[in-house]
Amino acid sequence: MPRSKPAHAAPARGWVAVVVAVVVAAAVAAGVATAVVTTRGGAAASDSHGTSAGEALGHRALELLSTTPVASGSPIPPDSPIYLNFSAPLVATTPLPTIAPPVDGTWVLSSPTTLTFTPSASLPPGSTVSLTVPGGSTGVEGEGRMYLSASVTWSYTVAPMSTLRVQEILAQLGYLPLTFTSTDPTPVTADELALDQPGTFAWRWSTLPAPFTSMWSQGAANVITTGAVMAFEADHGLGTDGVAGPRVMAALLAADVAGTMSSYGHYDWVDVSTSLPEHVTVWRDGSPIYTTPANTGIEAAPTAMGTWPVYARYTSTTMSGTNPDGSHYDDPGVPWVSYFHGGDALHGFIRPGYGYPQSLGCVEMPPTNAAAVYPLTPLGTLVTVE
Repeated sequence: MPRSKPAHAAPARGWVAVVVAVVVAAAVAAGVATAVVTTRGGAAASDSHGTSAGEALGHRALELLSTTPVASGSPIPPDSPIYLNFSAPLVATTPLPTIAPPVDGTWVLSSPTTLTFTPSASLPPGSTVSLTVPGGSTGVEGEGRMYLSASVTWSYTVAPMSTLRVQEILAQLGYLPLTFTSTDPTPVTADELALDQPGTFAWRWSTLPAPFTSMWSQGAANVITTGAVMAFEADHGLGTDGVAGPRVMAALLAADVAGTMSSYGHYDWVDVSTSLPEHVTVWRDGSPIYTTPANTGIEAAPTAMGTWPVYARYTSTTMSGTNPDGSHYDDPGVPWVSYFHGGDALHGFIRPGYGYPQSLGCVEMPPTNAAAVYPLTPLGTLVTVE
């Protein structure tokens, strides 16, 4: 089944360009260009009009009449072509617009008066790209030595990848407890990488319990996706906020192209039971692999119920705060700490016994047992308290 792509409006006049040559971006910068250029940078113009250049340059004025899409419009799709319509025919060797940051693609003189940029790779999703149409006697040139009075620069906002597409890539790279299998045998082209792909998700392990699988929602934000984004961010040296912003999207696309799988190689989940005797069970790749007695929060400072991803880890740290009676505590050297919700953390702590509420909200374990749990809770690991 073919992939669906957004429809793009094109200028009304349709003139088939004759391909003259292909030159590199350096030649473009030197003003040596042809009707078709493959480049790592290109640009479009806004719906602003060029003004009288002829008087200043001693030639007739060239004007930029319109652009598609318009610069002041909605965010453009990552595979959007850009059309520039001028007031007079352009010469075949006209210098070309530029895009920053650079994007692989081709500039084509698609009609006597229209320059078209077609990306061969995705425009950076969720980002802003700047476009410059060069003016003056070294800029875009119309027949009869016509020029724009000055260069024009403005920006387009590129639409972000959808949550569904983020999930698809995370699954393919091993960061989710699900697989994603494309139903289209056609290889994904570079300009389509940021677009939703047809396919199906499936759980990697049928043994995961219903309370865990119920947290998944295809195409919608959920804590499983947030944890996977955090694990990806940690793997790629990005801030672990669990938000798939422009830098994360760019890194996801690069990892997808390179086939860079999760470096961890497993999917872990921590289940904290407040049923007596309280205990922690660590799941790995669909099976429980470690269980330890634990203590959760007392009635005056209960451990919150829910699921959150691990966001900070310390082999040893100092914990301090205020007791329910108003007194203060300061505990240095608390070992094997994995924070997952505000000040709540999995950690080791010496108590006379375990299996019932004793903490101020944290999940305490015998220090030796906490040492066994700590390596199983990298950033992004989900912790469920139930």
